[in-house]
Amino acid sequence: MWGILRRSAVDGGGFSASSLRRTRSALVSARSYASGSKEMTVRDALNSAIDEEMSADPKVFVMGEEVGQYQGAYKITKGLLEKYGPERVYDTPITEAGFTGIGVGAAYAGLKPVVEFMTFNFSMQAIDHIINSAAKSNYMSAGQINVPIVFRGPNGAAAGVGAQHSQCYAAWYASVPGLKVLAPYSAEDARGLLKAAIRDPDPVVFLENELLYGESFPISEEALDSSFCLPIGKAKIEREGKDVTITTFSKMVGFALKAAEKLAEEGISAEVINLRSIRPLDRATINASVRKTSRLVTVEEGFPQHGVCAEICASVVEESFSYLDAPVERIAGADVPMPYAANLERLALPQVEDIVRAAKRACYRSK
Repeated sequence: MWGILRRSAVDGGGFSASSLRRTRSALVSARSYASGSKEMTVRDALNSAIDEEMSADPKVFVMGEEVGQYQGAYKITKGLLEKYGPERVYDTPITEAGFTGIGVGAAYAGLKPVVEFMTFNFSMQAIDHIINSAAKSNYMSAGQINVPIVFRGPNGAAAGVGAQHSQCYAAWYASVPGLKVLAPYSAEDARGLLKAAIRDPDPVVFLENELLYGESFPISEEALDSSFCLPIGKAKIEREGKDVTITTFSKMVGFALKAAEKLAEEGISAEVINLRSIRPLDRATINASVRKTSRLVTVEEGFPQHGVCAEICASVVEESFSYLDAPVERIAGADVPMPYAANLERLALPQVEDIVRAAKRACYRSK
């Protein structure tokens, strides 16, 4: 908990915009961002998306621990209390089961709550409301009840916060019919997907990453428009390639892009797919890429058993098996609770070199 509190007290990083631009200049050309010279942090992208949707629709409101007077544990809701007042920005007690139930009830009544969890690990306290109340109501009411609610917050590992604050819940929630599960990587992802989630008539689990909040990304003029919205269920090809397909989401997209650069130095052309949407999963884009490259490497931070990677591998084997020239590769977190020690934590999470080795194995280039 102290690790969370220490980081939550910091609003942004210590790097200047100019230094970030220099650091990223070599990467931008390889990524399929829309052209544009502006940059935005993921934190600001999320904040602006919520702000614009609250401005456009009076039914949208925010609730969670410290979202108001403290302006959010990670400053995602900065400025919203002052702008919209306490009737639309609710500071709640530390009781996830209580305020999540209130949010689901408000959605039943036609409002559009955006419920923040300080970390998705704490959503376990509220999982009955998320799954039994929110996810199933539309089906069980024969389509008569919509539940337009967003559950958002940081998901997965941060740094030095131990096993109870480091778990990835992508596979947990993506296994539930009735939920949509999104996981942004860049500022453009965060802005476009959160707007889509708030506008959606069904419950959406929105999985952010704490370590990406302060990251800056190029962002297009189109993405800065208040009407901008990304489609749910559509992946993005971040880097085109012809030798091996790498699929991943959230923070691991950055790792995959770095791995692709290293592979390019050895003559291997890797295609990197940013899933964006975990449920629904863009199986068409994944399989089309595999049919082109004939090889697949899947990457996630979560546990290997019953994971997102496992579902992707199954989809490719079922739909594109005859196109494969090598066994599919899964790179996931270690099958253990997250260690607290920094050296063990690194070993428990996928690293760039792990992706490189897997891609080389798939291309029969490993030593």
